[in-house]
Amino acid sequence: MPEQPPYLRIADLFRQRIADGDWTPGDRLPSRSALGAEYGVGDNVIRRAQELLISQGLLEGRAGSGTYVAEPRRRMRMVRSLSRERRGGSPFRADMAALGRNGTWEHQTDAKVPAPPDIAARLGIAEGDLCVRTRYEFMSDSKPVQLSTSWEPYTLTGGMIVVLPEGGPHAGRGVVERMAVIGIQVSHAVEQPEPDHATAEEAELLGVQRGALVLRIQRTYYGGDGRPVETADIVTPAAHVEVVYEVEINNGE
Repeated sequence: MPEQPPYLRIADLFRQRIADGDWTPGDRLPSRSALGAEYGVGDNVIRRAQELLISQGLLEGRAGSGTYVAEPRRRMRMVRSLSRERRGGSPFRADMAALGRNGTWEHQTDAKVPAPPDIAARLGIAEGDLCVRTRYEFMSDSKPVQLSTSWEPYTLTGGMIVVLPEGGPHAGRGVVERMAVIGIQVSHAVEQPEPDHATAEEAELLGVQRGALVLRIQRTYYGGDGRPVETADIVTPAAHVEVVYEVEINNGE
């Protein structure tokens, strides 16, 4: 059988030291050069071993400070459900409140952005048609848990009071409620989840290692006439968040 790569062997040894209690949550690990000398390997092997354990949630890197044993962190459950969207107000904030957490977010909206080919296809518009694009960073108790980039056709909301998702009297109320204000009833949403690895930018924003596992969700909201009214790309870190789906049962009422 092929020999195990050195960094995997070192990662196993580090994992055992954590399990044995030699290193406890909050402990700062020795420098890479010190660990390399202790285990007879180079700094690069130590770095790769630490990156692996960071991606698995056992270690955490702190810029300018070093590498620490991570505090135990339970995966947070996030429920995807259209019925939750109909509650009123921000669905994310309501879900975080139900978990006893404070849900906040940062955003950046750009109006009149030409739709790239994939977004145009999802919205049923022509490539280059103008859209309102909003990028979100969602946080739970000040810790990043989700990224999202939302696109809405400008022809749908341009000149309306809800044209800016995070501006005006209906700011932050969610797609379903905002669309209802202009007479559009969202009837359903289609979501396509796929596992993937975080890009460098996503890893930095989510506080995970580059290449860490994430769940990508491609979501599109549809009006009662079947027309797409919004589409978004959502990213959650697999190590910190578990996504479950709540399915409504229609009893014919």
